[in-house]
Amino acid sequence: MSVTASAVKELRQRTGAGMMDCKKALVEAGGNMDEAIKILRTKGLAAAAKKAHRTASDGLVSIAGDDRRAAMIELNCETDFVARNSEFQDFANALVEQALEAGAGDVATLKALPFAGDPEHTVEQAIAQKIAKIGENIVLSRVALMEAGDGSRLASYVHMGGKIGVLVRGSASLSEEALRDVAMHIAAMDPRFANRDEVSEDVLATEREIALKQAMSQGKPEHIAERIVSGKMEKFYEEVVLMEQSFAKDGSKTVGQYVREIGGEGATIEAFVRFRLGEGAGE
Repeated sequence: MSVTASAVKELRQRTGAGMMDCKKALVEAGGNMDEAIKILRTKGLAAAAKKAHRTASDGLVSIAGDDRRAAMIELNCETDFVARNSEFQDFANALVEQALEAGAGDVATLKALPFAGDPEHTVEQAIAQKIAKIGENIVLSRVALMEAGDGSRLASYVHMGGKIGVLVRGSASLSEEALRDVAMHIAAMDPRFANRDEVSEDVLATEREIALKQAMSQGKPEHIAERIVSGKMEKFYEEVVLMEQSFAKDGSKTVGQYVREIGGEGATIEAFVRFRLGEGAGE
């Protein structure tokens, strides 16, 4: 049957559920408003919507996979109490396993899938049901999927029981232990780029402009200021580029030197993804 827009609007106002969920519930209920509310409550959608405004910045970063393909998610809740609850942790692990199995590399794709634990409902609906059961807002904030190509392999690292998670892809000549050491470094040092050539011209232009203005404001002659800028740009690379950072496990060498020492002259880190719990909340 067809339902009116005003009925959908009324149901949305009364429950806080999404427009499409309200429309489906009204159709299923034959237009009966009270029955439609029951349907939404049964599915957990009304309860989920009422909690959706509440900040969810705690939770868990969870990783699944091997050295060929791996997935990582950030699942947020409101309190550390729930984050440490086995039901919440099992749910996070189920979601990341499903992301890995399905090759879902973003939130929208994963949410739209039938939930592996209950195929009659989507992952998004499963989250809503979990909100209703646990009583806190739960948000799937971020999803990442990484695959190894020819000549490369993956490693991962989870820090502090799920506060930080890292996926990293590097040359196949690197041992699992070496790649994990790099993943641990990434967790600790938070680089922005894997290699120098990833830094965009816009970023470089901004850094040069700032460095030049700082030098000129100190009254330096232009030719001296340019040399200062050059030195500051090298320092910038050392701070934000993984391969040029001082290696956390051995400060006498850079990450790049460590990687080449273990994997050979051509060895490199191709890519990484780092999730810190709470940074994805609200994205």
